[in-house]
Amino acid sequence: MEAPMPVTDVPVDKSENRVREMFRQVAPRYDLMNHLLSLNTDRYWRWRAVRMLAVIDQSPILDVCTGTGDLALAISKRVGPGISVIGSDFCGAMLRIAQQKQSGGKSPVQGNGPGDPPGTGGGEKGERQPVRFLEADSQALPFPDDTFQAVTVAFGLRNVRDTDRGLAEMARVCKPGGQVMVLEFSNPTLPGFRQLYQWYFENVLPRIGQTLARNDKDAYRYLQRSVGQFPDGPRLVQRMVAAGLCRADYRPLTGGVATIYTGYKPERDT
Repeated sequence: MEAPMPVTDVPVDKSENRVREMFRQVAPRYDLMNHLLSLNTDRYWRWRAVRMLAVIDQSPILDVCTGTGDLALAISKRVGPGISVIGSDFCGAMLRIAQQKQSGGKSPVQGNGPGDPPGTGGGEKGERQPVRFLEADSQALPFPDDTFQAVTVAFGLRNVRDTDRGLAEMARVCKPGGQVMVLEFSNPTLPGFRQLYQWYFENVLPRIGQTLARNDKDAYRYLQRSVGQFPDGPRLVQRMVAAGLCRADYRPLTGGVATIYTGYKPERDT
């Protein structure tokens, strides 16, 4: 079994006020930070996630920790009219950027971005309902049980103070038979590439971050540590099962730099 990428043993501070304030400060540069951390392949990963989404009926879909709204907008573009999509986040500054993207009328994964197969862009043709963005804590979602046919999160679960509680809330508001999906950074597993990405992660990324945003050094340090300390692969699958999900599985992307996790809420016995 591969050892995780080396990080400090000091647990990363994920207190709500600290994380909310950090994301408020970096909101204008958040998308750029994701591009840097992902080597500019995050749009491709979202494209893959959207295509793995299990749409079972016309009930709504929820994207938690939606941030600047990229995944929620991409999902809305794919499912088309008739299915509402809600994006929730506890940082109002991030949601304002999401609203601005939506007002611009173009999903961030439309067009042939890095990794998008030629001619497909990031979504499907057709009109869609506007995404409803609202401020909410992912550890205490303001929705009834069994509301959504799918609940997703992209690059946000590792920022939730209590990972297990966050997963449990996602499972709670998901309908029986519905899908819970997590897209998150993970530790690369491909030999050679693992060492190269680790070198980039520890040496190049911080320098780029300090050059582009001198006031955001703490945010880049947080990103590094939060990725290294997050339970990935089988460890997160175990937590999804503990949250009450079944058929939990994971699919590494780009040599393991990111991973898509899926699980399903069990059907109720009749």
